[in-house]
Amino acid sequence: MKKFLMLHGINHNMFGKRDPQQYGTVTLEQINERLHALASELGVEVECFQTNHEGEMCERIHQAFLDGVDGVIINAGAWTHYSYGLRDALAILTVPIIEVHMSNIHARESFRHQSVFAEIAKGQICGFGVDSYLLGLRAAVSASQ
Repeated sequence: MKKFLMLHGINHNMFGKRDPQQYGTVTLEQINERLHALASELGVEVECFQTNHEGEMCERIHQAFLDGVDGVIINAGAWTHYSYGLRDALAILTVPIIEVHMSNIHARESFRHQSVFAEIAKGQICGFGVDSYLLGLRAAVSASQ
């Protein structure tokens, strides 16, 4: 069975409480439940990981390489816009990387328009709330075929 890794970045543990105008009231747990349900429908596995510590995120990406996952979906939050360390860790991977965001980062503050992951990601999905994650998993499964 194919295995995918969903990486949730900084502050995502506060979904449901943090800026509901941008992110709605859905919690990280609810997002993960939806991802697990979709994975089951698609006949794949998904593991979800969240951290507020950049080094831990890098280490989890390294482990994904060693584990031989079939694809990675990542919403790194603010790290998307400046973390060259995470970009370099992701570049180690030889599987599809799908970047997702709940909000439309291109319609927000100008600093959010830049993604340091864009050049190494298979694609980017943003602006669809929870559906961004579900579309991201579908894209990762399709790209891993």
